[in-house]
Amino acid sequence: MAVQSKLAPSKEQLAQIANAYARHRPLVRRGLTIAFVFYVISSTYRSFAARPSGTSTASSRRRAKGKGADAFKPRVAVDAVFYQRLSRILRIVIPSIRSKEALLLCMHSSLLIFRTVISLYVAALDGKIVASLVRAQLGPFLLNIAKWLLVAVPATWTNSWLSYVQNKLALAYRTRLTQEVMRQYLGDEKDPQDLKVFYKLANLDDRIKNPDQMITHDIQRFSTHLAAIYANVAKPVLDVILYNYQLSQNVGAEGLVLLTLLVQASAALLRALTPAFGQYTALSAQLAGNLRHTHSRLAEFSEEVAFFGGEETEKMLVEREYAGVVKHETRVLRKHWWHSCVEEGIVKWLWGSFGLCICAIPVFFKLPGIAALDMGGRTEGRSYANAFGRVMYSYKDLSELAGYTTRVATLLETMSDVRKGKFEKALVSSASVEENARILRGRGVIIESEEIQFENVPIVTPNGDILVRSLSFYVKPGQHLLIVGPNGCGKSSLFRILGGLWPVYGGIVRKPPASQFILIPQRPYLSLGTLRDQVIYPHSKEDMEARGITDEDLRAILRVVQMDNIIEREGGWDAAREWREALSGGDQQKIAWARLFYHKPKYAVLDEATSLVPPDMEGMMMEHATRLGITLLTVSHRPSLWKYHSMILQYDGQGGYVFTKLDAEKRLALQQEKEALDLKLLEVPKLRARLAELQELAAERSRV
Repeated sequence: MAVQSKLAPSKEQLAQIANAYARHRPLVRRGLTIAFVFYVISSTYRSFAARPSGTSTASSRRRAKGKGADAFKPRVAVDAVFYQRLSRILRIVIPSIRSKEALLLCMHSSLLIFRTVISLYVAALDGKIVASLVRAQLGPFLLNIAKWLLVAVPATWTNSWLSYVQNKLALAYRTRLTQEVMRQYLGDEKDPQDLKVFYKLANLDDRIKNPDQMITHDIQRFSTHLAAIYANVAKPVLDVILYNYQLSQNVGAEGLVLLTLLVQASAALLRALTPAFGQYTALSAQLAGNLRHTHSRLAEFSEEVAFFGGEETEKMLVEREYAGVVKHETRVLRKHWWHSCVEEGIVKWLWGSFGLCICAIPVFFKLPGIAALDMGGRTEGRSYANAFGRVMYSYKDLSELAGYTTRVATLLETMSDVRKGKFEKALVSSASVEENARILRGRGVIIESEEIQFENVPIVTPNGDILVRSLSFYVKPGQHLLIVGPNGCGKSSLFRILGGLWPVYGGIVRKPPASQFILIPQRPYLSLGTLRDQVIYPHSKEDMEARGITDEDLRAILRVVQMDNIIEREGGWDAAREWREALSGGDQQKIAWARLFYHKPKYAVLDEATSLVPPDMEGMMMEHATRLGITLLTVSHRPSLWKYHSMILQYDGQGGYVFTKLDAEKRLALQQEKEALDLKLLEVPKLRARLAELQELAAERSRV
């Protein structure tokens, strides 16, 4: 007991400490206030500048390369990566301080500040109304009620304007972002490089499976969340700053520090218990995109599905995607349920009790420099807790914004990589062989030229399959080239290199620019629009007239392919249809040939482009293209086309090829002889069987 009495401070010592504290309390408060400000600033800086835990996005992508599309999962979290991505997107949606978006943001901020001032006034007015009720003062009570009703006029006006400006801001963000994405996705007239990003994104890279979902839905959701998050975060943060100031004045810096410590400790617990809602949001968008893609495929191939009777299979596929969406959303709902319980318990009730306890300090304890508080001042601690609670509630919104930010940033980053020629594609197993890997690491040279010449150029598919290790051939203008070979040998791959769609992994390619090529596939593309648009695509009517071409000239072109009657049949040049359904396969091919005759390029790539038209029409179109000076590069197995070509490139399907002049008559004679021999060979089994029967009959008669 003696030891305890020596260690424990006496009453006199406590009194001396209290007196010293009372004398120096203004200095202590000032020091605590300055330390608190520095703490807030340093905490904010660390939250923005801290390196994210775990691996970075770039390193994750490098490790995932070559392991399939599912190996790379973009990081979704409110961390430094999120802030870096968000800052890049903000530079797109708010290009300058004088932009419309910046002015809307300033207007939005002004309205938020005005609403905060009104909130502070209403909070003080609440205290006065409660005080007048407690003191049974009728006059002050009625006066304060009148003030309450009067302040409702600017409050409702401000709230309505806030909602309007926020929606305008979301629309402006979406417009800016969509314009930038479409500029990269489909190119820009001001951009001299025609990079075909929309094609390469879908065919040469595995990171983006549904760009339509990202461009239409994810950008819209991101813009809406970005416009809302500013109000959801800025208003509570502003409230916290103002309530901090008033709380330090009414209760003291000690109470402010104590309340902050209690709130920070419980907030850390809440953050630790908060699920990864940002990751869930990104995954929800991805699953919804997969479901949408499955439905769009069914609509696109409805005829084939109907003919095969594949309804049950397609239904199973759609239901499987939907089941994935439902399973994920159910899981998220369960996590939302228990998290909401914990969140409301901490934010609303625990923090509210903290605020009330802080308010009670000057009531139950006499603090030097603090006068008696009225009921209005005693609500500041609870208002602070409520404001900080709204900041914590907004963290969940920030996590959802992080999910959509990841989706939009991934789209922008992938398009940027594609524009630089950096692709991430799941490769075939043979790509890991050293010789094949060396070819894939290489890059060839493309030189603009009037002729087409390949010098030791490997033909490589996007998944790393090497079809031809070294291809060399030469075609002059006017030398029609016939390309033949089995399926999957590299015929279409050659055209994609000529069109600038696939990269060149080695050698030298001399060719005209991609604008001098036109492709006519077996199933031509017919755009949305009028009948005129189908012939002049991708030109507009203004472009056509600028070239001095009239509708009568177009009629003459259709007359060449014996399609001029379609003008009256379909209701004129301005008739709009779903032309893929309105025209037969043969008519679609004729329209594609008419488009070729309208544009008159230097080279035409024909991929089974006459498979659905009669042989006489086929010959007429070939001859007319030759008269127009169009050099034809044709893939076809129809012998009737041989006579229109002077050169042949024949693949053997094993990586080899033969390039030589084409003697159509000799080749046709050899083909006819081969077909005759094949017919004779088909008769050999029958003749052998007949010979065996005759031998058996002869043997039976000899025995008799």
